[in-house]
Amino acid sequence: MRRPGAMRDPERATDERTPLGLTRLARGITGLSTTIRGRIFVAFLGMSLLSGALGLYAVVAISHVGVLVNRTYDESLMSINYARATAADFAKMRSAFARRTHVRDAAAATKLDAEIAELSTTLAEDLTIAVERSQSDRSVRTAGAVQAAVAAWEEMRRSLDPATARPERWDALDQQANAVDSQIDLLVNYTAGDGFTFRQAARMLVAREMHVNAIVAGLAVFACALIAWLLNRRITGPLADASVAAERIASGRLDDRIPAGGRDELGSLLRSMAVMRDNIQAMMQREVSQRRVAEALVTDALQSSREGVVVVDAEGGIALANAQALRFFHGLEAAIAAGVSLSRPAEESGTETLDECFRALARDGEIRLADGRWLRVSRSATQQGGFVAVCSDISLLKEQEDRLTETNLRLDAALDNMSQGLCLYDAQHRLMVVNRRYSEIYGLPAGVIVPGISAQDVLRASLAAGNHPGCDLASLLRQEHEAHRGGTWHTQFQELSNGRTVSIDRRETADGGFVATYEDVTERRRAEARIAFLAHHDTVTGLPNREALGQQIEMAVAQAGRDSGFAVFAIDLDDFRPVNEMLGHGIGDELLAAVGERLTACVREIDCVARLGADEFIVVQRGVDRPEEAAVLARRIIEVLSAPYSLSSHEISVGLTIGITLAPGDGASCEKLLKNAEVALDRGKTEARGSFRFFEPEMDARLQARRILERDLRDALAREAFEVYYQPIYSLGTDRICGFEALLRWDHPTRGFVSPTEFIPIAEELGLIVPLGEWVLRRACEEAARWPDGLKVAVNVSAVQFTSASLVTAVREALRRTGLPGRRLELEITESVLVANPGATTAILHSLKALGVRVSMDDFGTGYSSLSYLRSFPFDKIKIDQSFVRDLCVKDGTDFIVRAVIGLGSSLGMTTTAEGVETEAQLAHLRAEGCDEIQGYLISRPVPVSQVAEVINRWNGATRAIA
Repeated sequence: MRRPGAMRDPERATDERTPLGLTRLARGITGLSTTIRGRIFVAFLGMSLLSGALGLYAVVAISHVGVLVNRTYDESLMSINYARATAADFAKMRSAFARRTHVRDAAAATKLDAEIAELSTTLAEDLTIAVERSQSDRSVRTAGAVQAAVAAWEEMRRSLDPATARPERWDALDQQANAVDSQIDLLVNYTAGDGFTFRQAARMLVAREMHVNAIVAGLAVFACALIAWLLNRRITGPLADASVAAERIASGRLDDRIPAGGRDELGSLLRSMAVMRDNIQAMMQREVSQRRVAEALVTDALQSSREGVVVVDAEGGIALANAQALRFFHGLEAAIAAGVSLSRPAEESGTETLDECFRALARDGEIRLADGRWLRVSRSATQQGGFVAVCSDISLLKEQEDRLTETNLRLDAALDNMSQGLCLYDAQHRLMVVNRRYSEIYGLPAGVIVPGISAQDVLRASLAAGNHPGCDLASLLRQEHEAHRGGTWHTQFQELSNGRTVSIDRRETADGGFVATYEDVTERRRAEARIAFLAHHDTVTGLPNREALGQQIEMAVAQAGRDSGFAVFAIDLDDFRPVNEMLGHGIGDELLAAVGERLTACVREIDCVARLGADEFIVVQRGVDRPEEAAVLARRIIEVLSAPYSLSSHEISVGLTIGITLAPGDGASCEKLLKNAEVALDRGKTEARGSFRFFEPEMDARLQARRILERDLRDALAREAFEVYYQPIYSLGTDRICGFEALLRWDHPTRGFVSPTEFIPIAEELGLIVPLGEWVLRRACEEAARWPDGLKVAVNVSAVQFTSASLVTAVREALRRTGLPGRRLELEITESVLVANPGATTAILHSLKALGVRVSMDDFGTGYSSLSYLRSFPFDKIKIDQSFVRDLCVKDGTDFIVRAVIGLGSSLGMTTTAEGVETEAQLAHLRAEGCDEIQGYLISRPVPVSQVAEVINRWNGATRAIA
């Protein structure tokens, strides 16, 4: 605890208790001493400052000289930088001129000429600044030599024609450029040397002057200090002792020793001051003893109080604070000791830790401390103009209030954010609590349902809102009574007028009332119904799924013995995959839904239509006694489903193939019947798409053989057990082999060579054609890279590969890995690729052309509209199908078609290649019509890569052309 102001302020106590004469004497002596010492000190201080100023002036002057020298050097540095910039400008000019000699584009050449002219101007400007900042004549002369050398180089460059210039002209230009570089290097060296020499001489001069002036200034300061020390020893020393003694007495330090002094006046003065100090000390001891007794009583009372007490005087100073107050406000004790005033807390405290104390004592009220405690502050004014602040700890009370508030807020938040509506009634069935969700469920305006109304009033409000058409209050009360069966409340479901379903649950409370919760279960009921539907139906078409189909077939099997048989149709859409891949799965799903609707329209109510997945549908036809009845339905389905479909953004036509199995003759179980129907379907897809086939026992054996072939094909792809054969392409213009067409061959371990027409369609169906095609592409590029540079290699690309986004990447990677130039690779595509998705295919073809790859249209004339595709994309080659070449010598008009194709290719600037040339007569006819290339057994059959060199030597090494 801090004591009152008399003990806190010794200076005030001394003034009040010291005799008036002695106080005035002490102050007079202090003033006299200060005046005498001040005059002597000012005189000698002026001398010292004068001497110091002289030395300082000299130092500053020399420093200014140094600054001027450094600025001069900086100009030299700028000259060096601009000389180096000149070298960089000339280097850029040479680089731009070098690029200009290799540019063929007029716009690019003009841009480079402008860049050279701009660099020439920049070089002249940099050289001019370098000369302006130079420090010697040799630098100026060298700069002139640089300008002359650059001008000479410019003149030689302008007179030089890159296309026709002879080597000696280029050598002369390079020698002149080297001369320019030498002159620029000499200029850089001269400017650097001039700056360094000048700077070193200037710095030596400045250092010498500064050293001399520093010595002179130091001697002057030392002399003045010596004089001041002698005067202080003789005169000002004793005066200073007397002044210090007087200041100590005035400040209340009465225990400090006072010097005895000599026999002169100053000695007498010091002895008188010692007597005065002893008298003051005796009087203060008596007063302190009296006050200590009174303060002890007050201190005991304040220290034992549970309230914090702070006494503030009229000036805002904190005069007293008990122990409880010090515990409340950390740092308050230090603030009291420092004499911090409440009127200027921010200026005097020097810390933010007392801010809450100053805020708390500023007014009556409640405040929260930084440690979380709450205080209630009550202030009472004192007679002297200050006040007494009593601080009470109300943290526990505040904590209880906060808990109650938080509990209420949580309860309100929970009620308002419940997904269910809630109503709480008392024992008299008066509404006590209702949340916002209840009004939302029943569409009631705000303020209609309020606490205090009865349960029947709540029902009347719901009736008034039109939620229960055809009901009155009595019927609603009767429904509630029915929900309370056997003394227990059961869940009640209400169907509202807006189609929503509300679930009502009631629970009795301990006071005799009840609480009711209302939940909108409309979406839950719809979801449950939807889940139940989806468990047995397809999500896209809404048709029964495999599980529901199995139940239908089992029921049909059970009835087949009593009534008649039934038929199972396995229906597969032809060419459905391109629809998904080209147009997107959204259009594909829309098409499937339309197919399902048409199938449903084709059958009777007793029949069943189901979708098993992808584009496979199943129809179960009841009451079938003869196969002809199933055939009639199959024809109707093919006719109806083959008609064009007008979808949201496209018009699509698809074909379909049907496999039919009859029960119970072909099977008596669901699995057996579905399997047999799929076997018949596979046969239909293999033999004649767009038709239907009945199941036959031998079909199963064929299916097994196909499954084995599919397995072997996958295994062969994994082991890369394929070979690439090469058939030469003969140029009629040069009478040489100009390239080879890569053809895939599969030598099966047991079946021997399998025809590509047999395994390629299977690979396309299984999705293996993309990796298989990429393997052929890599292998063909790798082997063609070892052929003579003039030979190209042609690789066939299937329509399925063009639906893969990786085709362009695969071609780019194959060319990069093998090093084969793009001009030596030729990709052959058929018209069917363009028919599927012309826009996307054309974009891929342009990307391939960007790689330098040649593109040819294979089997030209056998597709849909070849001329439109030739116009939309500039093919490099068109290949005449062998079906035209085979009948070339037959007078049936085929020769006119071949002639037209050759003429079309010539007009469009495309190479024409005839396939399947086997006789000399065919060759002679094609040569006469102007065909560019031929390919066929007349030249060579496809050969393995080991025989390619032999074929090349046989034809390209011959001295005569074939007839």
